[in-house]
Amino acid sequence: MEEKKSSFLGLVPFLVFILIYLGTGITLNLKGVPMAFYQLPAPVAIFVGIIVAFLIFKGKLTEKFDCFLKGCGDQDILIMCIIYLLAGGFAAVSKAMGGVDSTVNFGLTYIPPQFIAAGLFIIAAFISTATGTSVGSIVALGPIGVGLAQKSGVSMAFVMAALIGGAMFGDNLSIISDTTIAATRTQGVEMRDKFRVNLVIAGVAAVITLVLLIIFGKPEMIPEVQEYSYSIIKIVPYILVLGLSLAGINVFAVLTLGIVVSGIIGFSYGEFTVLSYAGEIYNGFKGMNEIFLLSLLTGGLAALVRRAGGVHWLIDQASKMMTGKKSASIGIGMLVGLIDVAVANNTVAIIISGPIAKNISDEYKIDPRKTATILDIFSCVGQGVIPYGAQMLILLSFTNGAISFLDVFPLLWYQGLLLVLTLISIYVPFADMYIKKHPWNFETGKAE
Repeated sequence: MEEKKSSFLGLVPFLVFILIYLGTGITLNLKGVPMAFYQLPAPVAIFVGIIVAFLIFKGKLTEKFDCFLKGCGDQDILIMCIIYLLAGGFAAVSKAMGGVDSTVNFGLTYIPPQFIAAGLFIIAAFISTATGTSVGSIVALGPIGVGLAQKSGVSMAFVMAALIGGAMFGDNLSIISDTTIAATRTQGVEMRDKFRVNLVIAGVAAVITLVLLIIFGKPEMIPEVQEYSYSIIKIVPYILVLGLSLAGINVFAVLTLGIVVSGIIGFSYGEFTVLSYAGEIYNGFKGMNEIFLLSLLTGGLAALVRRAGGVHWLIDQASKMMTGKKSASIGIGMLVGLIDVAVANNTVAIIISGPIAKNISDEYKIDPRKTATILDIFSCVGQGVIPYGAQMLILLSFTNGAISFLDVFPLLWYQGLLLVLTLISIYVPFADMYIKKHPWNFETGKAE
């Protein structure tokens, strides 16, 4: 049912959602209202955008409703929603049986307070690179990061910014990440080749970020040396979930097993009864309701926007600035970045813009390995900074309103450095050593 037409009108519902959600949050934050970005639930804001879409888009009501339902029922959307529920259940049960406290205390025992932010960045980067998911990394480390910030004296916003930066490092670079798979497949290149180009840019950004985190991540007051009580057994569920994820076990099986193991440990320590255990699982489910609903509704609205030509309008606008290889490269980055801001899903953004980027790459003779890198980086930068993306929403949900998006945004150094270094690499190709050694043959569609 998707129509290949270009219309700014098609983008209006998303703009309505973004303006209402961001406008309300920013306004209330400036007024000093606590939890400003939580006063207006994001699903309600996007529901307004959906109503606008049904009112202004042409076509029969049944056709628009069918398109909306297909978007809501997209396999990727449903997979994310189920993962949200299981992750919430695992986090709630593990915390209730004392897993978070033990892990926090264990970290405080061995990580000097001045290196907590840098340490979390490295751990998050490792987990997300190994598992290919930034959301999973944030879910696993978010509660731990909050606890470490509270007990060490390091700014919570600083720690959370470091955590999401590390998570987006792996989301962008991992060869098993959905974004990498989408970027390489749409451009017809090998994942390992894209990795070699991408690693230079992301690696430099990560090193600079680590230096900054070490320099500026020291607490205002170093806490007194003391013994922290922890139980290795209560840390086991986190180690189990992370280890099985690294081994490539199905995420649904891993999280379900994590819930079961946390329950067994809780029962053995007398932390649970059968009913309280069931209640904690359900509390975890409820804690993810907002993200669940927002993802579902976003999928439906994105389908309506694509059908009405909103995405093609973005493509047309980006195409106007392309006059050569460099401007075309920036245009590709802007295209996928804007689409990610619109659909709040970096994988979907790449899937939508990938075929168009391939055409632009062929026309302006841009090495497709570089194009794949640009697609992945710009989409991950966008996803790592928008306040209504799953990564940021989950991250802030763990803080229980202690900080807002506006507190974290100025500290998103890794995402900013990654963007700046990518732009520099377009004009000063410092990351193109492998490309120059194995140039692309556009006639055969293969590297020499």
